[in-house]
Amino acid sequence: MDGMSVLYDPNDPALAADRFAYYKRLREADPVHEIAAGYWLLTRYDDVEALLRSPHSSSAFPKDPGWAMSRGGPTCPAMRSVSKWLLLQDGAEHRRLRKLIARVFTPRYIDRLRPRIGEIVDGLLDSMGEGEVDLIRDLALPMPVAVVGELLGIPVEDRARCRDWTDKVGYILDPDVTPRRRIAMNKAEPEFRAYLLDLMASRRGADPDHDLLSVLMTAEDDEQLTEEEVVANILLIFNAGHETTVNLIGNGMLALLRQPEALEALRADPGLMATAVDELSRFDPPVTLSSRIATAEMEFGGKVIPPGSHVIGFLDAAGRDPERYPDPDRLDLSRTEPRTLAFSAGPHFCLGAVLGRLEAATVFSKLLERYTKIELLREDLPVNSHFNLHGLLELPLRLSR
Repeated sequence: MDGMSVLYDPNDPALAADRFAYYKRLREADPVHEIAAGYWLLTRYDDVEALLRSPHSSSAFPKDPGWAMSRGGPTCPAMRSVSKWLLLQDGAEHRRLRKLIARVFTPRYIDRLRPRIGEIVDGLLDSMGEGEVDLIRDLALPMPVAVVGELLGIPVEDRARCRDWTDKVGYILDPDVTPRRRIAMNKAEPEFRAYLLDLMASRRGADPDHDLLSVLMTAEDDEQLTEEEVVANILLIFNAGHETTVNLIGNGMLALLRQPEALEALRADPGLMATAVDELSRFDPPVTLSSRIATAEMEFGGKVIPPGSHVIGFLDAAGRDPERYPDPDRLDLSRTEPRTLAFSAGPHFCLGAVLGRLEAATVFSKLLERYTKIELLREDLPVNSHFNLHGLLELPLRLSR
């Protein structure tokens, strides 16, 4: 086992330096790789997709005693929350939550947000102006926070606090949770819960709006969620609804700047935008991995994975698999097949995929319309400290009209 583990070390500086090259070596050497008893890594597109679609793949990590204990135990505040998250449910329970939450994520509903998203982006671009800017601070972060805040029904003045709370709890999904983060997440969750329960109390009896909080609060008796379920899933969606979009925009813009022929192709043909967003999500996905627990024996590449194993599918490795994507290290904005796995697949396909694509397309379109020249100011760019979410903390640019 020691010999096998050398192929993958999450703390290897080579992984941080170039994770795509790192996963390429792993995919070529051992694409179905056991790193420890009960832990397996997948790096091929077909295997990762099969994992996401398999009826024997469970997302119910809160029910795993070891997973729960490493995050503070099953009764700690953060675990009480995540045990109710749509993302970490299976079967009928997952379908019940998803059906209700999906009411505000239909293409028709999201299309109604299109003008408002355009207004938000235009306002931020007006504030940014020309010259030297930080695309993350000035646009990629505040835009999705504003959009998800409106979608959920969180007042403008409270969104910064909610972002801080939900970001801290979001680290619970990382494969390894440090003691410092465990303390922070278990402090943040009760504060967010108290805030949201107060907000819900203030809105009872008022005319319901079209936001998700109203939808969840006014569900019929046979669909009604408990207060704990409402709070937990608002927390989840606030975090997921902005963090992934920030990364999609930041990673995507950096990829376009590093492959300028793709940027110029998009500028010349705005009709490429729909496929461009998916191609950018394949090339450098905002979410790097998706984990499942095997509920029955599973087989990948001739290797049998026993029930109870934790199986990790690397989305960034799958997106660069040459068996599925010819010339995978090149941005091809007209590429359509196979579909990106950046928004997952199967029962847990991302409810917010339509919204995330619309937000990213709006930002890229308006940047290219407004500025004739977009230059990257430096290459040494800091990234966030999440393991399962890969994104830039800064993206310094020089913009010229």
